[in-house]
Amino acid sequence: MSRRRAAVKRDVLPDSRYSDKVVTKVINSFMIDGKKSIAEGIFYSAMDLIKEKTGQEGYDVFKQALENIKPQIEVRSRRIGGATYQVPVEVRVERQQCLAIRWLTLYTRQRKEYGMVEKMSAELIAASNNEGATIKKKEDTYKMAEANRAFAHYKF
Repeated sequence: MSRRRAAVKRDVLPDSRYSDKVVTKVINSFMIDGKKSIAEGIFYSAMDLIKEKTGQEGYDVFKQALENIKPQIEVRSRRIGGATYQVPVEVRVERQQCLAIRWLTLYTRQRKEYGMVEKMSAELIAASNNEGATIKKKEDTYKMAEANRAFAHYKF
């Protein structure tokens, strides 16, 4: 973190199919070795597969899943008097989105299905139904914040 000035927020262009910047951020998160066209193909194929499996529009399932994944509260380490406390703090909107995308990418890659399209569609469907590893991560974060609620008065 720079001491001189705040980092410049880079703006991404909206994607071609849904004209949504969040979709672009998810595609960029899934991208490996700069192969964006492959990441786009995986994402759009996953949206088509979701529509085929659930009967709902894939984009709507994606939006619902992202809303379900976003954490409202998290713990931050705070050093006070030689001891380090896990202090629960509210999460900014930009960080909520960033954490949701990061967790979605991580737990999609860890799934056991064959092929990234299958993994992504399964994780998004599970997250939209408040199930799956990403939702478990969010609940674990909430449990940690609840357990450390006594240190809430040490907020930044």
